[in-house]
Amino acid sequence: MTKHFQRELKKTKRMILSLGTMVEARVRDTRDAIENFDADIAAKIIKADYEIDEMEVEVEEECLKIMALHQPVAVDLRFLVAVIKINNDLERIGDQAVNVAERIQTIHKQDKSNFVFDYSEMAEKAEMMLKMSLDALVNFDIDAALKVVVLDDDVDAIKKKAYQLIKVAIKENPDHVGYLINLLLISRHLERMADHATNIAEEVVYLIEGEIVRHGNL
Repeated sequence: MTKHFQRELKKTKRMILSLGTMVEARVRDTRDAIENFDADIAAKIIKADYEIDEMEVEVEEECLKIMALHQPVAVDLRFLVAVIKINNDLERIGDQAVNVAERIQTIHKQDKSNFVFDYSEMAEKAEMMLKMSLDALVNFDIDAALKVVVLDDDVDAIKKKAYQLIKVAIKENPDHVGYLINLLLISRHLERMADHATNIAEEVVYLIEGEIVRHGNL
């Protein structure tokens, strides 16, 4: 392996971790926006989405350039394949943050019913899962990666609870269906954030073990 190749691999790792830090900040903003349905924070999330999109393209281009120029094999190839997939999942988490922000902006303009679902635990778990998956990538920590996969069940359970409660609330508050549907959609977007964090953790397992563990294949 040439020194130039090593430098390019290190640069790629720095880039994907920088993107991860950016997405983590966006997820924190999402959690804060959800607490009080803060339209100002929501607007900030939407306005800044282009930053994640641009960096996602840069990371993918860098990986493809390295693969074309150096034709890596074994663990180096696994690393680049994992980075490309993680890169995509990070960008999708950013998209889900925008989706939540758009729901919050809509809710902010609507007449509210007396029903409110507290999404703070769900948002905190999604944020924690993302942090743990990125820490697992930094430290090549397979145990941390596997813990993320387990936490995904907790988020799914909260989504199910939100669905059941909001379904009842819609029947009891037919004049506020629009508000309640937007409230329900927040659970869907948070659950997708957690799914993408889980995907990242599974790619870390692949990177370390060379074993594909998607679709519950643990």
